[in-house]
Amino acid sequence: MTAPTIALITGASRGLGRNTALKLAAQGSDAILTYRSNRAEADAVVAAIQALGRRAVALQLDVGDSRSFEAFADQVRQALAAHWQRTQFDYLINNAGTGIHASLAETTEAQFDELVNIHFKGVFFLTQRLLPLIADGGRIVNVSSGLTRFALPGYAAYASMKGAIEVLTKYMAKELGPRGIAVNVVAPGAIETDFGGGAVRDNAQLNAYVASQTALGRVGLPDDIGGVFASLLSPDNRWINAQRIEASGGMFV
Repeated sequence: MTAPTIALITGASRGLGRNTALKLAAQGSDAILTYRSNRAEADAVVAAIQALGRRAVALQLDVGDSRSFEAFADQVRQALAAHWQRTQFDYLINNAGTGIHASLAETTEAQFDELVNIHFKGVFFLTQRLLPLIADGGRIVNVSSGLTRFALPGYAAYASMKGAIEVLTKYMAKELGPRGIAVNVVAPGAIETDFGGGAVRDNAQLNAYVASQTALGRVGLPDDIGGVFASLLSPDNRWINAQRIEASGGMFV
């Protein structure tokens, strides 16, 4: 019997990370989930994955604190040994993030630094720290945003970090290619989650505007995105590498 694949998904206690974990579980993958502060939400995702017949564990991680990554990698190593009797996992999904909406003129240095630490520095150095634990032939998927292709006022700092992630993805693919590790980036459009205070979900005017600018005529849902990640990690898509894949329903086409 073939051993199950194991995915490590950051920020998987809610939103897109949660949906991705469940889609992957339905596809046959086990999971190591990270959460920042809400243990109860993370445990609920673990229970949902177990209900699908897969194995999962939840570990606390603040992706904005690179000083914690060495200890986190040790926790991952211990979890792999205890729950899977393995030394490596197969898929890394750098999903955890936060949203800040502020104009170029109003963005504070503290806000900028928080975005750098979570969305760019965190992804760079967490991936670096976990490289020995990713199996050869594995996959990495980073998360960007439709905002790197189109510009909306108030997202200059956030979108800039995501632009950096898109460049980093190409370099990861190039440097990890000799190990057979494919690296891609998924760029969601506007999605109804609690991200950024839930504005897209809860602000009716904003929701209607986004829907009017989307070819498929509505705002995206988490269920529209989780399957994109799961599909990218399926054996059929092993030859897709170093690509930006936008999942926005056709925003601003």
